[in-house]
Parts: sequence; structure tokens; C-alpha cells
Amino acid sequence: MRTSLKGLRSVFARPDGSVLDLPDISAAADCGILSAADTDDFIALPEGSLLLTLPGRSVIGYKGSLRREIANRVGEDVCAVAAALPLGYTRVALPAYAERNRAPVLPLYGYAAVAWSDSGFRVAAMRTDELESWSPQLHREEQVREGIALRTLEFPGNSLVQQLARCASEYGCFTAQNMFLRQGEAALPVSPACNARCIGCISEQEPDAQIKSAQERIQRRPTLDEISEIAIAHLKTVTKGMISFGQGCEGEPLLAAPLIAQAIRRMRSSTSAGIIHCNTNGSSPKALVQLMDAGLQSIRVSLNSVRPAAYSAYYRPRGYGLADVFESLRVAADRGVSISLNVLTHPGVTDDAEEVAAFGELLSEFPIAMVQTRTLNVDPARYFSAVGRPKRKPMGMRNWLAWLKREYPAVGVGNFTRGFG
Repeated sequence: MRTSLKGLRSVFARPDGSVLDLPDISAAADCGILSAADTDDFIALPEGSLLLTLPGRSVIGYKGSLRREIANRVGEDVCAVAAALPLGYTRVALPAYAERNRAPVLPLYGYAAVAWSDSGFRVAAMRTDELESWSPQLHREEQVREGIALRTLEFPGNSLVQQLARCASEYGCFTAQNMFLRQGEAALPVSPACNARCIGCISEQEPDAQIKSAQERIQRRPTLDEISEIAIAHLKTVTKGMISFGQGCEGEPLLAAPLIAQAIRRMRSSTSAGIIHCNTNGSSPKALVQLMDAGLQSIRVSLNSVRPAAYSAYYRPRGYGLADVFESLRVAADRGVSISLNVLTHPGVTDDAEEVAAFGELLSEFPIAMVQTRTLNVDPARYFSAVGRPKRKPMGMRNWLAWLKREYPAVGVGNFTRGFG
């Protein structure tokens, strides 16, 4: 009779999708360098997490000190398992697996290591933010449906309302839902075009990527009137409301800077209430100045890395480089605009020693109000193939978060946009 291991045990998925543990195999995790799972990295699987089967990928675990690869269990093929985390959590380790022949590219999820313990499923993650305005309780399905009906009547024929209705209902986007619910940060997607070809782009994957986009990008620019009437109503109605450009269902908003600048001026000619914010790749300092001159108050700049090679390998920018992004941060700082960073985190890259040193230099140079951690949704093997694995053991994502809070106490750390940052 076998005795189950104490601590973390490996798990596997059967062909029917059920997930079971391997009682005699200790869990492993990939932190850029594969090793035995560290129990300190794992927490109870949060409510709202999604267990994911990794097709064509064998489980890697340990039996004693020996690494084992498990592709078959009791006569049937089995696969590795990962978890996708709910909002407010940051992944700290990747699932440990070995790709078998012809393994398909994984779809765009943030794959976190999963294990089993005597208390149930455990996941490699940390709770990094909590904000009531981002809770599911404030985005109930029946309220969203009612809000869509009301705004459709309020703004008949507005193509932006139609786009946001799809984002709110089909994709479950909270910032789209907020426009209909008249609360918090409301999304206003404007730009169909982009000047980057991000490996993990959720709205437009290239034909040879072998994966589908998670959602469909907005097809055309809305008109000035369509943008303005929605924005003004939101800002006038919502206490501490926010209008934000640069959402997941669009490209790069700086490519539509003249139109957005016109819309901001029209908003501010009607009301001084609320915050006008832009999520951007920071590719064009000149375009950003246009928006700031019009009244833009807050920006969030997305980065996977502050090392040029790793940045370019992921973003695959067209017509700009990381130096332009840094210049955008500089002009925003000079004009007193609040700056947040949207850091696309990935164990083995974000916490690599060279990356940590470079990121520290950036935080020392610019007045960053907040670092928002985002678990990067991408096939880990595809990402490592592009940007490279670490040359030596990284510091670990838990240690990275602790370093960030210790060394830069004035910088907020979390997941959600708040006010000016």
C-alpha cells in the first residue's frame, strides 16, 4: 500500500478533463529554471481560478531527488495542468511540463503552476491587490444587461456603444461594463491600428501564430460625437469617474491622437469632473504631448521588460523602440502627468537579475506612481523562445515583489488603476 507524500504533489489531467494527484510524485515548478516546487510559493487555489489542461505536455515532478516525466497513467495518456488566476493575483511560478511531439501552441492564458496538498489544490501565486470597485459583486450579469439596454436607448446608433456591449457581455470586460453601469473606470476604445506585434496580443494574432485572438479588435474608429457624448455623460454622472483610452479590444491609442485630443478638449469644455486616462505602449512622445496638451491627466505604459532586446523580442515594434518609450515617460514626468507602469510579469524574465537591475534604474529615474503587475498571457515556451531563459537562478517573483516594496516605498504596487495612478 502506497503512502501519499506530505507537502505538494504533482497533478495531471485525464482525457475526460478530470484532474487527479500523483500520490508518490512531488510537484515541480518552472521559475525560469525548473526545480522542485517551493511550498512558500503556493497558496490555496482562489475562488474564480480556472484549471487548464495543457495538451501534448507531460507532467514533470520528482520522486525523491530524481526528476520524472509522466505521459501515461494506468494505460491512458495524461497531460500537465495549470491555473489561470482571477483579478488581484500575480503568478509566481510556471507549470513544469515537457512538450511531446506536435504539441499545439497554448492559447493566451496566464499559466500558473498547480499542485495538490492535503488541504486541496494549491497554486503558485500571491494576492497583490483588492479593490471593491473591481469585484464581481459590482458587475452582476443582470445589472450589466439592464445597463446595456439603458445606454443603447440613451445613445441610439452609437457604434462605440455597440462595441462596448459586446466587450461587456461576450468578453466580460469590467471597464466596458462600467460604462453601462455608470461607475468607476469606463473604457472608450478608439484605435483599430497598432504599431506593435506583441506575441501575446489578445486582439490580433498573426496568421502563422497558430492560436486565435482572445477577442476581436474594434473594426473602425468611432466619431468624435460618439466618443464625446458617452464620455461627458460618464464624467458628469460618476463620482470620481474615469474615462480611459487604450483597452484590450483596440490597438495603440497614440495612433489616433488627433481624434482623442479633440475628444478630450470637448470633454473638458463641458466638465472638469473625473480623470481622463490613457493606457499606451508609449511609442510616440509627440503624440502623447498632443493628448497632454488637450488635458490628459494620467497614463499607464505597458512593458514586458526594460532591456531593449527582451522588449523588442516580445513587442516586435514597428517604427519605434524602447528609447521612445523612455522619452514618453520623460515628457509625462516633465508635465506632471501621473505615470503608472503596466508590467507584464513572467517568472524567469521579470525577476532575472539583469532585468531587476535595469528596472530599478527606471524607477529611480522617473516618478512612477504605481507598478501594476499583470500576469502575461502567453505560451511560456513560446515566450522563453523569444526572450530567452535566465542564465542563472532568478530571485523569484515573491522576492521581486518584496524588493519592489522595500526599495521603492513611494511606488504603489497592485493590479488596478486608481485615480491618478
